[in-house]
Amino acid sequence: MERFFKLKEHGTTIRTELLAGLTTFLAMAYILVVNPAVLSAAGVPFDQVFMATVIAAVTGTLFMALFAGHPIAIAPGMGLNAYFTSVVASTGLSYQTVLGTVFFAGVLFLLLSLTRLREALIRAIPDSLKFGITAGIGLFIAFLGLKMSGIVVANPDNLVTFGDLHRSVTLLTLFGVFVTLVLMARRIPGALFIGMALTAVLGYFTGQLKLDGFVSVPPAPVFFDLDLSGVFSQGLYTTVFAFLLVTLFDTTGTLIGVTEQTGAMKNGELPRAKAALLADATATTVGSMFGTSPTTAYIESTTGVAAGGRTGLTSLVVAVLFLLSMFISPLVGAISGLPAITAPALIIVGCFMMEGLARIQWKSFDEAFPAFAILLMMPLTASIATGIAVGFITYPVMKLVSGKGREVHPLLYVFGLIFIVQLAFFPAH
Repeated sequence: MERFFKLKEHGTTIRTELLAGLTTFLAMAYILVVNPAVLSAAGVPFDQVFMATVIAAVTGTLFMALFAGHPIAIAPGMGLNAYFTSVVASTGLSYQTVLGTVFFAGVLFLLLSLTRLREALIRAIPDSLKFGITAGIGLFIAFLGLKMSGIVVANPDNLVTFGDLHRSVTLLTLFGVFVTLVLMARRIPGALFIGMALTAVLGYFTGQLKLDGFVSVPPAPVFFDLDLSGVFSQGLYTTVFAFLLVTLFDTTGTLIGVTEQTGAMKNGELPRAKAALLADATATTVGSMFGTSPTTAYIESTTGVAAGGRTGLTSLVVAVLFLLSMFISPLVGAISGLPAITAPALIIVGCFMMEGLARIQWKSFDEAFPAFAILLMMPLTASIATGIAVGFITYPVMKLVSGKGREVHPLLYVFGLIFIVQLAFFPAH
């Protein structure tokens, strides 16, 4: 183990890596509950999503541990699971068809990861659009959490309004948000996970959480429950592109951020970048075949790095813990069924995704407005794809009329034209 992971070379020990892996797992274990809860709303059977979540997380994190060697964990991403559900709800399509779009996005990601085109694509898209997309998804999932919990409800006059605080589920959600915020402010490792656990305990004693058991034999995984032909017959190309684009940017940004924290970045270059991206691309593809939305590298990996994790051994520990978690499906199922437990995680993770807004050049209107348009459109249209399309259209237009057309990469003009046609004749879902 010492020789394989080169622990001494990275200034770490087996004990430190084990503790770092446990810390990372606790920080991101909420996805075991939240992902099945979100995707179940799209009609995907709970047991199928639960096992797909575990399988995707184990596949990607194990690949990261053994081939990329970074202390970074991979699992189904927040935001894209909510987008998956919104596509099913808005189109009336089967979840199998939308899983087909995830599969194609994963295959494209695999191909991109093996070529230099991924670098060209990342360079072509300006930071303002990247940060706008991430923040827009943050608003999108936070709004979903507010809606699930009844904090925000439908209103015929204003579309939405403040909910009824006399509802037990809303009060329990507010408790969950408050206690988690306190834990976050106190910098307690695994604050999201602990907050969900405390909310579940209160939910149990108030009669809102019904438990039928804690441990059981893992549910049987469902393989290739996909409708690939439906992707073409329904023209879901924008959805494929949205899944691909967000996964690529999210993973690349997280990889850079975490490896900078470990000190592994060499002259601005990410070591073993191809293997790291392949880990996520493989997990997304495999996850879609078992029944979950796209995966991503988790920013919660920074908690393990802060605990001293420096090598793939940290990721290996996370993968093993995810594998063991498949034996607690009854507990996860009960918790997933109570929105008050999962909604606080959606709301608070949405806040995390706002960080990039500080790096947008707000005083440059041609940079600011496209990002603002993305922020506005994603939550209000309940569509990540529409937000991306509007951003990709407005950015080159703003640059052209500002006399800065040459600053725009040619790919942006191509994407802009494609999205104009798509919104005009094939509205995104």
